[in-house]
Amino acid sequence: MNSTQITALVIILVYMAVTVAIGLFASRKKTEEKQSNDDFLMASKSLGPVVLAGTLFAANTGGASTTGIATNVFQYGLSASWYVIAGGIGFVLVSFIAPYFRRAQANTVPEIISKRYGKASHIFTAFTSISALFMATGAQFIATASIINVVTGFDFETAAIVSTIVVVIYTMFGGFKSVTATNLMHVLFITVGMTIAMFVMVNNPEVGGFGALFEKARAMQDAAGNNMNILSMTKIGGTTIIGYIAMYFMTFPTGQEIVQTYCSAKDGKSAKLGSILAGLVSAAYAIVPAIIGLLAYVCIDGYVLAGSQKNALAQATITFAPSILAGVVLAAIVAATMSSASGNMIGTATMFTNDVFTPYINKGVKDDKKEIWISKVTMLVVGVVGLFIALKASNVISVMMGAFALRSAGPFAAFICGLFCKNVTKRAGFISILVGTIVAAIWIYVLDTPGGLNAMVPGGIVAFIAIFLVSKIEISQGVEPAPEIKFDENV
Repeated sequence: MNSTQITALVIILVYMAVTVAIGLFASRKKTEEKQSNDDFLMASKSLGPVVLAGTLFAANTGGASTTGIATNVFQYGLSASWYVIAGGIGFVLVSFIAPYFRRAQANTVPEIISKRYGKASHIFTAFTSISALFMATGAQFIATASIINVVTGFDFETAAIVSTIVVVIYTMFGGFKSVTATNLMHVLFITVGMTIAMFVMVNNPEVGGFGALFEKARAMQDAAGNNMNILSMTKIGGTTIIGYIAMYFMTFPTGQEIVQTYCSAKDGKSAKLGSILAGLVSAAYAIVPAIIGLLAYVCIDGYVLAGSQKNALAQATITFAPSILAGVVLAAIVAATMSSASGNMIGTATMFTNDVFTPYINKGVKDDKKEIWISKVTMLVVGVVGLFIALKASNVISVMMGAFALRSAGPFAAFICGLFCKNVTKRAGFISILVGTIVAAIWIYVLDTPGGLNAMVPGGIVAFIAIFLVSKIEISQGVEPAPEIKFDENV
């Protein structure tokens, strides 16, 4: 390793040590003997709007929103940033329904589904949601390992294994309080640190400022000699942009790591305000990793000839940023991706204990000590499966898109109708979840995402048609609508 790599590695290790220390300190405010499973997995439902916004931003700003954006600049130019801009729009849109998650007196998406549609819908949604979080965890390991690979020279597989071990240990001991306690630090370093680093890197003498960077970018050609149009903000296509916005609007209300954060708010007002704040920060931040990715492909000799590269952000940072600044930025990204992986593990553990273990294996008997133990074992399993996915896949955004579609295309219609529609039936809810998921899977894995339209759009449309059509038929035949969810209006 050269001196820059060594400095960056030391800073990463120190940053990670501070992250773990803060997280474990926060989690020890209650001893394990007095700690309930809600304390361990839901931070005692005490989050104010600022902490909640930081947790939402950190949960969504993992590998896909950092290294994934920089990687995809090769294919889509600066329009790759729409992946994160759309996330910001999604947070603002979801803020209008965020208070209902807290008032529903539930901890998981499947639990909310079960309140309206019963056991079959409950089990199926739990299965798809848990499977999606396995994939999302793997995506974070890809991002973390790609950075460690560049900084240390370790091969990708070794870096992925090390990352997994650290995240599993940190999450198993810390719980959700450890994640929320460190997220504000991650947000500060990612947004402010990466923005400062971007300006410093662009003004590196080897780059020559924004004017020189953009001039070089306009002339960029791929290996076939075609102009790459790498500065375009529309290259990704209007259909894809609309699909991204729809994806986030559908996946945030049905994604456990996001819903769990809303449900951990101290009240509905905090959930709404926190969601808006997270959206504004996300939209503003989006262009930063895209510019850093642009630096890699435009200003590193021969880099673009190798095609799309998953370590573009890390390589640009190591090449053009001063060693200390590079270390801080890469440390923040590593911590953020690990935090996202940790949030995914906690979300999976929450769903497994609340939606599988307690109701079906433990016959409805609450046992906090046993549930905490089961939660930790679940986290270990998620880590192992996520590592396997990381070793088999390469593109972070592709993995995340598959995960989002799997967990959201089916349940979204049933979830929204479950909260706000009176005349829907239990069977209609289950059929809607089933057909929406099947359509999304066919759209991705059989039709190969035609037109670049996100699978959640056709899946969601079919799911809405199914729930309204089946409900209308059943109610006309005398079937009673599913019982409505009772909200706690005091939170």
